[in-house]
Formats: sequence, C-alpha cells, structure tokens
Amino acid sequence: MIIHFDKDTDQKTLEQISRELDAFHIKKPDYHVMVTPSALQEVPGQYQSMVVESFVFPNDMQLSSADYLPEKRRIDIGNISIGGNTRNTMIIGGPCSVESEEQITASARLMKELDISTLRAGCYKPRTSPYSFQGLGDEGLRLLDKMRSEYGLNIITEVRDSTHVDEVIETTDIVQIGAKAMYDQGILRTCGRSNKPILIKRGFGSTLQEFVQAAEFVLSAGNDNVILCERGIRTFETKTRFTLDLCGVAYLKEYTNLPIIVDPSHAMGYRYGVPDLARAATAMGVDGLLIEVHPDPSVAKSDASQQLDHDAFRELIGTLRPIAQAIGYNIV
Repeated sequence: MIIHFDKDTDQKTLEQISRELDAFHIKKPDYHVMVTPSALQEVPGQYQSMVVESFVFPNDMQLSSADYLPEKRRIDIGNISIGGNTRNTMIIGGPCSVESEEQITASARLMKELDISTLRAGCYKPRTSPYSFQGLGDEGLRLLDKMRSEYGLNIITEVRDSTHVDEVIETTDIVQIGAKAMYDQGILRTCGRSNKPILIKRGFGSTLQEFVQAAEFVLSAGNDNVILCERGIRTFETKTRFTLDLCGVAYLKEYTNLPIIVDPSHAMGYRYGVPDLARAATAMGVDGLLIEVHPDPSVAKSDASQQLDHDAFRELIGTLRPIAQAIGYNIV
C-alpha cells in the first residue's frame, strides 16, 4: 500500500507510522510517501485524518505501478530525456568491454559520427568463468570518463559488486546493474540513495514480478530514476543464447511507469540476429536499445560473437530512424 501524508505531518509522527506499518518513508515536496507491504489493504483508522490519498495493490509492484503513476516516469540523462511524453528511443552503443584507449576512442568517435548520445562499455566484468577477461577496472572507468569529456557523450557501465559501486555512481551518467547482480540488495539500496539514473537488467531466470520488485528496492530508497532493461531469458531453446521476451516488454509498458530498454545483443548472442531484434523492439516504441559494437569483433576479449562491427552498426542505425519516425518516436 502507498499512503500520501500531509506535508505538515511532524517528523516524530512519521517515524512512529513508519515503525508501526513497517513502511518506507520518502519525502516529496508536497507530501510524505509511506510504502508498506502490499498485505496492508486499509489505512489504519488512527491515521485517516493525516492522509491525503492512498493506493492499494495486489502485490509488491507498487511505486513502479501504472496504477500509481499512470504516466511513464521521465528521466533526464545529460542533454537528452526518455520516458514521460518525450517519445525518444535512446541508443546505447559500444563494446562489451573497455579493452584499450585506442578501442574505446574508436567507439566514441562512431557514436559521435552517428549522433548517438550514449557510450557503453564494461569496466568490471561479472564473467561466468574465472579465466575470462575480467575488465580493466578503474582504468577502464577513467577511459570512459575521458571519452565523455572529449566527445560529449553520456557514459554507462556496469556495477559488478559492492567494491566499486560508489566509484561507478560518481563517474557515470547511468549506472547499470547487470543480470547477475539484479538480486544484490546491497547494490540496489546503494543506488537507491543516489539520484543517478539506474538501469536494471532482468535476470535470465527472473519472472517479470521479480524483475520489477528489484526496481522497487531502488525506488523505495528514494531514487525515482529507474530504467528496466529486457535482455533475454533462459528457455528450453538452445539455438540462441537466450529468448528475447518482447511479450514481457509489452506487459511492462502496460503495467509499469518505468522506461524500458531492450538489449538484443545479449538476448540473441549472435550478431546476425541483432539488427532484426533491434528493429522489432524499435517498432514497439521502447525507450532505448543497448547494442554492442566493436571496431573488430574478431579480437574482442568478451562476447565477440554478438558484437556488430562499425559498418553493420551504421547500417542498423540507418534503418532504425525511419521505423522510429513511423510510430512518432525519435532516435537519440
């Protein structure tokens, strides 16, 4: 249940209510928000006189619910915005990992050439095998920061664990919480205490409710700037890496108030399928696409099979713009 209390309610009373209702307290300019477990279905009688309005939910998808906020949340990222009534599809392009200054510079130049707003690359890589490339760490983060300064791009990179979450929050424009970290409550709560846009990737074995409830950890800590990213789920199929759940994207668009980004690269796992999936997602009116692109995928140190080369990426962007335009969206 979400309860809005009068803005003049005193702090001591709010603390008491929070304890008694086992609620999260979020202060807004015009009212106080209390978010209780969804098992609570009525406002206790002793608090009725202080309540501005209340919302009852069948489950713990509450702050993210379209029944609470019918309009999609608007998120400002550098000089662009997604969500709200912007009708923007943000392209996030770049290699799976920062491998060298030469490689990430070539990637930044490509984004600038194509008027793409946001550069992505992993610095701290949560790999399945301990023997795989683990990323450049702090050096990779420094290189991304340099690309932002030199090319005017927004940057996004992934938090692997709690050892570097503060550095990523401080440096990047968007913090990515990867599929393997979706359940890490320490990372989620730390990101919730910032105001930085947080992109959460769906775990490949997670239901839609589990996915959205991960976002609730960030929202309930006070950070409204949460983006959901569908990146494929594990099914019985073995011919693709994962199965891109566009049915799930349709559900999230209908029932949540959060911007939605699609990652066709990790879903497909093979570059030949990435452009078609990207075009399909664009036609659905998603708020963004995350597409992996490398100057020379044959020598990539991680996820080589799914990364487009620069020519293929240029061709793809050229096909996305008219699709977006046809449904009244803009590629940014």
